[in-house]
Amino acid sequence: MAEVLSTNIADPQPDPGGLKRQSGINKVSAEFITVTVPGPDYGDGSGVAGDHIGDTQHHGGQQKAVYAFARERLDAWSAELGRELPHGVFGENLTTAGIDWTRALLNQRFQVGEVELEVSVPRTPCRTFAKWMGERAWVRRFTESGDCGAYFRVNKEGVIRPGDSITPLDTPEHGFTMGEAFAAWMGDDELAHRMWELNILPPLYQARYDKRFG
Repeated sequence: MAEVLSTNIADPQPDPGGLKRQSGINKVSAEFITVTVPGPDYGDGSGVAGDHIGDTQHHGGQQKAVYAFARERLDAWSAELGRELPHGVFGENLTTAGIDWTRALLNQRFQVGEVELEVSVPRTPCRTFAKWMGERAWVRRFTESGDCGAYFRVNKEGVIRPGDSITPLDTPEHGFTMGEAFAAWMGDDELAHRMWELNILPPLYQARYDKRFG
């Protein structure tokens, strides 16, 4: 059974990339998270009450309201890097078990506790993430892993707690996965063109590919 292992909220600290701002990359376990629908744009905040977003030019808003990453992948990275990786260390609000987010479909809906989440867009590994991890060629290595976790938009607000089940509510017919979207995001032109043709991205992101392929 797929479930939530840990619900996580930012512990703000100076940006590890050296920028003059507080970063929310470090998430710590909380008893629960309250999930709401943020405003539509970057800078409109997290979908998780009490969370913190430092990079308001690229994070936050409806399409990046909640972020999940699988414990299984954290364990694999822990073995590769030779160090412990606690829940929340990749900046995820939900540390999950029993589900492979690379296989989740764009726009697929999931019931998670009281909340309905919908798969939105891939994560782009950035300088802040790389500096936070402190590992050689981290952006390249994370990209080559093929697993970026998943961002979600919020369709139904509510509370999520550790132990809540994660249940798929539908199976979009397009069949385009988060793993494929991540590869497209990070430079696979063939997959990017296919994703654009399917017209399955939120309007802001679809417009970027319209400029590229239209």
